[in-house]
Amino acid sequence: MQTRPAITTTDLNVSYEGGVPVLQNIACSIAAGSIAIIVGPNGSGKTTLLKALLGIIKPTSGKVEVLGLDPAEARPRVGYVPQRFVIDHSFPITVYEFLRFSHPDVSEKRINEYLEHLGMSAMRSTRLGALSGGQLQRALIIRGVLHAPEILFLDEPASGIDIGGEQTFYDLILHLHEEHANTIVMVSHELDVVARFADTVLCLNKKLVCHGSPEEVLTPQTLQRLYGKQAGVYHHHEKS
Repeated sequence: MQTRPAITTTDLNVSYEGGVPVLQNIACSIAAGSIAIIVGPNGSGKTTLLKALLGIIKPTSGKVEVLGLDPAEARPRVGYVPQRFVIDHSFPITVYEFLRFSHPDVSEKRINEYLEHLGMSAMRSTRLGALSGGQLQRALIIRGVLHAPEILFLDEPASGIDIGGEQTFYDLILHLHEEHANTIVMVSHELDVVARFADTVLCLNKKLVCHGSPEEVLTPQTLQRLYGKQAGVYHHHEKS
């Protein structure tokens, strides 16, 4: 018996104020248990697509299904790590309190295990506003995975993390994927990460330029179509 895809989109269109199209006729399917990575140049709609899959942005037309549901209905079963997170630096909440308030049903032991795994144990009682950018991103990653989501959405999650921390992060993602068989949907511009980790690659530039395995789509011809003359500058550790 064939399992239902984790995510499907049908003729998905998203326009911003003034009718400016951001996503046009996106039709794709992401298999349950796969690692799908969205790539494309700056301004191509990668974050917009992720937010449409999460139900944060409503389509202008077309349809999105997540776990067979409307994205808003599926939200308790997914996790999300945003690229940026705005906080009030004067607000007196510690890292542990932030994680506890985000997931009140998760045990203290589990929170401590994840803090240790991402090298954040020493920051447990640190005020959230006192963290560096990389430390805050690690706290957001922990928040996104604590409840063992069926689908984990990640928007350039290693942004602002040092190289050693990046490796720790990807180790954690692979561990989650192997242990829980969850689905990972990630935005990344680091093509060597895509080649190593993805089962499926979605090449996006407002439209879906291509959709398939890394071997099928990460070719010089496809990258030229996707990035144009910029194709040669998209490599590991290149920051947008």
